[in-house]
Amino acid sequence: GGYGQRRAECEAGVAALGLTSLRDLGVDDLDAAQDRLDPVVFRRVRHIVTENERVLATVAALRASGAPAIGGLLDASHASMRDDFEISTPELDLAVETARAAGAIGARMTGGGFGGSAIALLPATAVVAASEAVRTAFAAAGYGEPGLFVVNAVGGAALID
Repeated sequence: GGYGQRRAECEAGVAALGLTSLRDLGVDDLDAAQDRLDPVVFRRVRHIVTENERVLATVAALRASGAPAIGGLLDASHASMRDDFEISTPELDLAVETARAAGAIGARMTGGGFGGSAIALLPATAVVAASEAVRTAFAAAGYGEPGLFVVNAVGGAALID
């Protein structure tokens, strides 16, 4: 339901702006778009446009400076999903906020929204403390035990000769 509604709202934005896709709209075009769109549709469009920009900025930052450079982009992505696209949940918001307070470089929900998972980019020295902080915060809020797991970033898939 919610996913279909978000898609319909984005399609309404595309139609109202006379575009073929929201990727045809840049961040610099958002002020003019706001005058032509319903406030809810505008927030959906703004999320997509700014998220597209964040993806490109993340790729550039990773290539230039490595993982620590993307913390703010992860945080901004979560805020946009929470506030503009409205697909986060109180549990995901708590996980993200708690991870950030416990030393995460950046954090965001991930997946299609309306529940699911959050990711937190942490220095290795903060993993245990952040994991415990999230467990404690969930218990204090009356939420079920979160499933937590640690992954390490590695190079992407590649052809092996």
